[in-house]
Formats: sequence, structure tokens, C-alpha cells
Amino acid sequence: MSGIVFFATERHDAVVDFYTSIVDAEIWLEQPDCTILQYDDFRFGFCARDRTDNCGTLTFVYDSREAVDAMHDRVGDAAREEPHANPTYDIYQFFADDPDSRNVEFQTFEHE
Repeated sequence: MSGIVFFATERHDAVVDFYTSIVDAEIWLEQPDCTILQYDDFRFGFCARDRTDNCGTLTFVYDSREAVDAMHDRVGDAAREEPHANPTYDIYQFFADDPDSRNVEFQTFEHE
């Protein structure tokens, strides 16, 4: 099974650049006013509009704390916090903002 989550964006080019250059997503498909990106099995798209959908969270999952820490370094000032353990969900995580102030999470699961 597969799917795509789409978001309206006022800053199409900046958002696509953030996810391709910082997160290492790849462009899966270009459409007339939408770009569909892919990161591993996760597909998500941004469509140029006169408003921005910034509800929800795009979560990127990594294999280790070290990989999450490396992403924290890559997102730089977009990070809202330091990476930390979240014992409620047994994850190691941090949150950042994309260029549209969309909520982006970088995490690793620590369950056995």
C-alpha cells in the first residue's frame, strides 16, 4: 500500500529546497504546480497556493541517535530544540520548522 500527503504552500521553491537539500528527499514527480517528494517509503507533496497548510507533523525516522543528532546539525537554526529522549514514546527526537513554519520531527525509535 502506498499514499501521498499533500500540503498547500505559499513558498513552494523554498520548501522543496529545504526537503531536498537538508532532509535529502528526492523529487519523485513534478506536476504543473505541485512537487511530490520521496524519502525512503514516505511520499509527500507541496502544491503552490495562496495559502499554507501548516497543520500536522512530517516525521522522518532514522536508525540511531547519531543520525538524529546529525540532522539537528543540518537543520541548524530551523531546529526549535535540542535532540532529547522522550520516554513516553520511547523515542529520541527533536522538532524543527520548515520554511512555511510547518512542524517537522526527526526521530529514532528506541524500543527493543
